[in-house]
Amino acid sequence: GKWGGGGGGRNRHKVPLWPISRGKNFGYGGAAPVVKGSVVLDLSRMKKIEFDAENGVAVVEPGVGFYDLYDYIQQNRLPYWTSVPGNSWGSVLGNALDRGVGYTTYGQHTEKLCGMEVVLPTGELMRTGMGAMSGSPTWHLYRYGFGPSWEQMFVQSNYGVVTRAGVWLMPAPESMIGLDMELENPDDLGWAVDVIAGMRRDGLLQQSPSIGSWLRGAAVLTSRKEWYDKPGALPDDVIAAIRKRFGIGWWSISLRLYGYEEVNEAQARVIQRQFRRHSQQPINVTRWKQGEPLNPAPGQAAFAGVPITFPMANAAWHGGRGGHIGYSPVLPANGRAAMEQFRRTYARYQEFGMDYHGSFAMGERSIVNVNQVLFNKDDAEMMARVNAFFRALVNDATEMRYGEYRTHIDYMDLVAATYDFNNHALRRANETIKDALDPNGILAPGKSGIWPERYRHLRSS
Repeated sequence: GKWGGGGGGRNRHKVPLWPISRGKNFGYGGAAPVVKGSVVLDLSRMKKIEFDAENGVAVVEPGVGFYDLYDYIQQNRLPYWTSVPGNSWGSVLGNALDRGVGYTTYGQHTEKLCGMEVVLPTGELMRTGMGAMSGSPTWHLYRYGFGPSWEQMFVQSNYGVVTRAGVWLMPAPESMIGLDMELENPDDLGWAVDVIAGMRRDGLLQQSPSIGSWLRGAAVLTSRKEWYDKPGALPDDVIAAIRKRFGIGWWSISLRLYGYEEVNEAQARVIQRQFRRHSQQPINVTRWKQGEPLNPAPGQAAFAGVPITFPMANAAWHGGRGGHIGYSPVLPANGRAAMEQFRRTYARYQEFGMDYHGSFAMGERSIVNVNQVLFNKDDAEMMARVNAFFRALVNDATEMRYGEYRTHIDYMDLVAATYDFNNHALRRANETIKDALDPNGILAPGKSGIWPERYRHLRSS
């Protein structure tokens, strides 16, 4: 059947549509479309939740936020935990479709999607995977199906509007153990990455932890003007004073173990032993188990699947109308690559007079190096620096052959152009598919640097 969501009329009039789930994609453009004059298709009122309690699957529509899903689970006393991002104001589905991440072992949100319902640009309604068989009981249980698997095609793309999807949730654990460390020196990043990378590869650590610089913690606790009123990046003595006041390392690491108590305790012993081969810094160990109250402090809430928004306070670091954009290249998971990337990026922050705010999120074989560029939108001089700064960062990553995993709408063409193998063969394939599925080019033209034929002349050079 055809979907009555307005696609037909837009096709007749060839007006571009920009679908949003809840419009909270902060740091990457929020709800704004790439093409001026687009009609924003706001799906935030589509808030239906279905729950398969036996298998731990929530089937959600785009308007379901992390607070909505958390409240649903609490009200229905379901034995599952959500995985939430640092901005839990957003959409569960929208976040996963942009490859957002969380803090628990289920933190790779895109990997936990299973079985989508999608409206194609022509208005045709389609189900992916096992859902292509009417009434299939395994639609949200088996990721593939028969023949090609198209689910990833609708991630970070403009090929369709995902109207609902299955999301796998973590069974509520019997026990949770926290291992928190503050590392004193910038150079500690290298060995810490190597230790965690080994634990991710061999499965000792199932969580994807993030090693964050001092400003990640400080920017939500204080503001720059309390410490320094001169131009340029903060000097080392001011950084040392801020760290001392709040008890923050140059780098902070938070590891979490979930599951059975005996297993967690054994894993915690091995992890502590591995870290102590490199550092005698104290490791703060916290324990929780079923039956105890789960009322985590704000800084610990996300590790327990409780939605949070406090990290967004970092936008106020410079005062005024605060904002940020994210620069997030993907590196190999080794300490040498991480240290080289840190030094290169840190030098750019210094060059442009910005305060370094970086983190290294540890995947199984790779690292996503998320760097926040914090700014005051009322400071014209600062805003004039931001564009050149961001482009310099992307150019540096491209020289190392590191691609970004996600980017702001203003830089989608810039980033897409860095994926250049065989004269941009991937981009050409993406646009061939775009033209086949969306002959009028109405759905989110320019998203992820994918332009339909009608709008290809708008591509930024």
